[in-house]
Amino acid sequence: MDKEKRLAGLLSPDPDHVYTEEELDAIEAVDVELALRIARAQALAARERATAPARGGPVDPEAVAEALAEARRILMRDGGDIELVGVAGSEVQVRLKGACVGCPRSALDLRNVVERLVRAKAPNVTKVVSVP
Repeated sequence: MDKEKRLAGLLSPDPDHVYTEEELDAIEAVDVELALRIARAQALAARERATAPARGGPVDPEAVAEALAEARRILMRDGGDIELVGVAGSEVQVRLKGACVGCPRSALDLRNVVERLVRAKAPNVTKVVSVP
């Protein structure tokens, strides 16, 4: 079994999944760098959640579109793409396209690239999710 297939079986398609130590150990056995990146992203996300002020209010659709345009340029460098599906309350729904579809690292890109850009430009957004 090649590395990508083994990783596909270990990685969750849910971008909000928090990996346990056992899951990180299994990923580390296949790809040390990826396991470290996931662990670091989880630690940073936990720190941000602990220090982030409570937000409320309407989401600015223009700011979301602007942030997604920037994220799109980044993802297109590797053959990926992203499309805005809609905004439901404080949640932004996107569709990953191109090379992002089926990529084991797309969950990390969604959280570490897309969500960060969107929340920086539209602070009332609480979550960015990928929908089919």
